[in-house]
Amino acid sequence: MAVEAAPGSELVLVKVVALLGAAVVTVPLFRRLGLGPVLGYLAAGLLVGPFGLGWFSDPQAILHVAELGVVMFLFLVGLEMRPAHLWNLRGQIFGLGALQIGACTAALTGVGLLAGLPPAAAFIGAAGFVLTSTAIVMQLLGERGDIALPHGQRIVSILLFEDLLIVPLLALVAFMAPLPAGEGGVRWRDVATGVAALAGLVVAGVWLLNPMFRLLAGARARELMTAAALLVVLGAALLMEVGGLSMAMGAFLAGVLLSGSSFRHQLEADIEPFRGLLLGLFFLGVGMALDLRVVAAEARLVLLLVPAMMLAKGLCIYAVARLLRSPHAEALDRAGLMAQGGEFAFVLFAAAAGTGLGDARTSATLTAVVVLSMVLTPLVQVAVGRFLPARARPSMDGIDVPRGLDGSVLIIGFGRFGQVMSQALLARDVDVTIIDTDVDMIRSAAEFGFKVYYGDGTRLDVLHASGAGRARAVAVCVDDRDAATRIATLVRESFPQARVLVRAYDREHARQLVEAGVDFQVRETFAAAVEFGEAALRAVGVPENEAAAIAEEVRRLDAERFALELASGSLEGGKRMLRTNVPQPTPLRPPQRRGQRLDGAAEADGAGPPAA
Repeated sequence: MAVEAAPGSELVLVKVVALLGAAVVTVPLFRRLGLGPVLGYLAAGLLVGPFGLGWFSDPQAILHVAELGVVMFLFLVGLEMRPAHLWNLRGQIFGLGALQIGACTAALTGVGLLAGLPPAAAFIGAAGFVLTSTAIVMQLLGERGDIALPHGQRIVSILLFEDLLIVPLLALVAFMAPLPAGEGGVRWRDVATGVAALAGLVVAGVWLLNPMFRLLAGARARELMTAAALLVVLGAALLMEVGGLSMAMGAFLAGVLLSGSSFRHQLEADIEPFRGLLLGLFFLGVGMALDLRVVAAEARLVLLLVPAMMLAKGLCIYAVARLLRSPHAEALDRAGLMAQGGEFAFVLFAAAAGTGLGDARTSATLTAVVVLSMVLTPLVQVAVGRFLPARARPSMDGIDVPRGLDGSVLIIGFGRFGQVMSQALLARDVDVTIIDTDVDMIRSAAEFGFKVYYGDGTRLDVLHASGAGRARAVAVCVDDRDAATRIATLVRESFPQARVLVRAYDREHARQLVEAGVDFQVRETFAAAVEFGEAALRAVGVPENEAAAIAEEVRRLDAERFALELASGSLEGGKRMLRTNVPQPTPLRPPQRRGQRLDGAAEADGAGPPAA
């Protein structure tokens, strides 16, 4: 008996229990087998769907709700894409993306024609299949930790271009379809509606959202901020849908517009739980949507199209990547990751069927091809991974993660710098909490009696669990300048009670940290370099008190120069000061060796390029 036959108010609860039960059983099993959670969700959907146990008979209803998972996922991606960063990626988005899409569309159209599809159906099938599944690819990239890496950013750029492409593709389908007499103006009205919706979203994002969040933050009600975050995501998606555009694109644009907001990290923390749950529900819905009757009736065509289209798309992606001088391993990984169709293909196929460009059977066949390609993607990744350099994945056995900690000082990063700075605190019996992401270092520290937790300081939830909300000071000691800046900004915005101390990489980084409002920053090599220079002076015979005075003068001039750089907003002011205020060498008469003489003291830190 189908789940829908359950009586009265038990219906929704039974559905929820059935879905969660299937996911809880299959996802851990597939993860343990090394096949990944995505394939586990797809298998769970197939198991409980109309062509498995038959507990659900309307997978499209599930998919319609679960699309919100993709919407929220793209909102979170948008939060990480500041407009300036997006502008820097324009070459990859419109260059690499356009070249890959064009090559793949031509090749896939040819595959459809060779398989016997009519020209219109072949083109629609190719256009749909070329739209890679954003949900699957981003999930796989996230699991690998590759989203922020250069090759991950290139893949994200292509996905963004494909998300933008759904709009002109839907318009192309509408123009290709014959319209009844007297409806010629409908297309232009649709275009005008879409433009108006887009303009309305931009206006709201620029002038309304930040004031709204400031007002709600003043109320100090966490649940209101969560409700407002959901309102922004769902409202943007609804506005784009009313305008005939992609809901996911609307959520992405809303995220981009809020990427520079001081509430960005709070929004990310509020949306993340809903995103994960609904994205899993989306994969369940895709598994349910696999119509096994169509696969059986058109088995020959489906079994021909799935490998042919995946292979043709993968080869085109690899060729484009190599043409643009990507390494072999990166090109192969991208080809295996993006060789499937995506969720926007369902929208395109439905629009084509609704306008008479294809019959329902052709649409169902193409949908089955896309779903099967999505199901096979994790398996393709496993196969492709055998030809890629092995990635070191250290075991997490014996490694603890932070939960409800409350140290007075939170130390983020326990490399050489963090280890040295912690000694003064530990000598004074200050209660410290230490987190790091280097598993080997955590184990090594444990051998010397240090308790270090595994945690990524760029994540707000990890900082909460590590006790940042109760800490008197947060010491950021990581050796990644970008990560240090992100952590410092996040702590400054979310935990105002804590003093923020940060290890800076160089002068420019130190200036960025001061502008971000940190309480203390120190360049990682400056103090040691000045002390080293003082020792060098003593080594060549300079009296100890004179060497100390010169070192102090170097520190004073550097501080003045740094203050001038802050006031001028750039390094140019410091360079001008440097040219006129370098400490001058003092004539010395140290003991000389044969053939040696001392012409003058070394220049101060920063006398060359202002990097220290």
